[in-house]
Order: sequence, then structure tokens, then C-alpha cells
Amino acid sequence: MTAFAEWLQETFGLSPVMQDRLAASLIAIIAIWLLRRIILFVVWRRVEDVRTRYRWQKITAYTLVPIGILLVGRIWFEGFQAIGTFLGLLSAGIAIALRDPIVNLAGWGFLVWRRPFEVGDRVQIGDRAGDVIDIRIFQFTLLEIGNWVNADQSTGRVIHVPNGDVFTQTLANYSKGFRYIWNELSIVVTFESDWEKAKGLLEEINRRHGEDAIESAQRHIQDVSRRFLIHYRKLTPTVYTSVVDIGVCLTIRYLCEPRGRRGSAEEIWEDVLKTFAQHDDIDFAYPTQRFYDNRLEGKSGARAPTDPPLLGNRGGYRT
Repeated sequence: MTAFAEWLQETFGLSPVMQDRLAASLIAIIAIWLLRRIILFVVWRRVEDVRTRYRWQKITAYTLVPIGILLVGRIWFEGFQAIGTFLGLLSAGIAIALRDPIVNLAGWGFLVWRRPFEVGDRVQIGDRAGDVIDIRIFQFTLLEIGNWVNADQSTGRVIHVPNGDVFTQTLANYSKGFRYIWNELSIVVTFESDWEKAKGLLEEINRRHGEDAIESAQRHIQDVSRRFLIHYRKLTPTVYTSVVDIGVCLTIRYLCEPRGRRGSAEEIWEDVLKTFAQHDDIDFAYPTQRFYDNRLEGKSGARAPTDPPLLGNRGGYRT
């Protein structure tokens, strides 16, 4: 070893003190790397859950890397033997030079401490929405939903969001708290249709498709109420009646899982189409135009006088 040390000193100009520091740094880095590999090897052997493996991978990286930096720092900087002094000077310098990374690092600390969302949750932050697929020190990654795709379906794009946005943007979590969403479908029938009959048919369809989620939602809301002030008096599916310019609007409202919104809407719509096709006194309304003669078609008490004759026809909607 003496000959090798002399060769390093003659060839590269490395003093014995410098050689000792290099050797100690290399040993520390290898030790930290081996420790992480051993921990992950044990976890991979004993745990099959993908999320648990992912968490262990992140925990070991976020814990052992700073430890390695501190060890190497203590080796090279003798004046920083006190860890508090070293960290204080380092943080002061970084705070002055790197404001945005500091904010993102603070955001990461908030995500780890408060856990407003985790990997696998569906969230919306600002105008961006998607499934969380990765959380790192400076940013988290979403698999985008929505945008040009309807009904919260995936677009296939990966979005990287700075962690600091959790302090400045509104954050919505589809998966935490009340893990169901209310979805609504509006069916418009003509004024001439038997809308009461149509509403009864829709209520039956709504119950048939929505009652499976009620029992699960009731159990879940009891657990969630321990943490959040969430209180629903009525979870059963319902149908609301309103009037729009082209007919009677019957709005179906029901509970569904966030990722099942489009599939549940498709099943209900197909059931509605098949059911309405069997009834001649129910018809869908749609924008169109017709000629309306109030003297013949208006209500008896609201008809225009027949003398003088009507100069022209009035335009309107066929409903």
C-alpha cells in the first residue's frame, strides 16, 4: 500500500491526507449503496405489494442519500465537524441562490408529512388533473385525465408538477375523504311526452344501476366522518325535474367511483335508450324548427282572435 500511495502522490499529486479522504469517501459511498441494496432486496423478497415496494424505494433513497452526504461532508470539511453548523451554512447558501427549488422541497415535506395525496390517488391541482404515478423531492408526476378527452378518461400524457404548487394551487383529491363522486345525466323529453311516466322509468333505471354503490358509500362515510365533517342525509339515486327551452329536463343523479364515471354513464344511457324505445308516448327532445299556428294549436283560453286573420306564422322549436 505504501508503494501505491507513493505512486499516487507522484503521478496525480495526491498527498497522503487527500488519499485518506478519497478512500474514506469511497468506502462511505459503497457502504451506503450496499445498505440500500440489501434493504430493498429483503423488501422485494418479503413484500409483493407494488405500492409498499415503491414506498420503501423512496424511503431508503430519501434517508440514506442525505446520510451519505453528511458523512462525506464531515470527511472533507474539517471545520464542519458540528453537523448543525454544516447544515446551517449549507441551508443559508441554498436559500439565497435557489428560491424555487427550496419551495418545491418544502412542498415535498408537506406531501410527506400531511399526505394530501399518495401514489395511486386521482387528484386535480389547478387546471391539471390525473392519477399520481410518482412523487419526488422537487416534483410529482400525473398521468393526465380530461383535457380533450371526455368523462375523466386518461389522455396518455405524463405531466410533471412542481411540489411548490401545493401551496399556491387549489388541490382536489378524488380518492381521499369521500371516495365517491356524484354524477349527473340530463335527459330531455318533449313537452308532449308523458314526462311523469318517463321520470318513473328513469327512477327505476337509476335505482337499478346505482344501488350497488349506496351500501359501500354508507360504510365508507362513517369512517371518513371521524376525520372530516362530511354528512349526507341522502345517498340514494334520484331524478330531478326542470324545464328547458326545448322540453322537460329529467336529471339523473347517482353515486359512482371516480374511475367508473364513463362506464356507469354508458350503462345508464343504453338502458334509457332501450326503455324509451318501448314507449310511444315518450320522445326525446332536440332543437329543430316548426311553424306554429296559435289559432289551432294554442290552449283554448290563450288563442289569438280569428278576426282579423293572422298575417303570418310564428317560428319556434319543435319539441
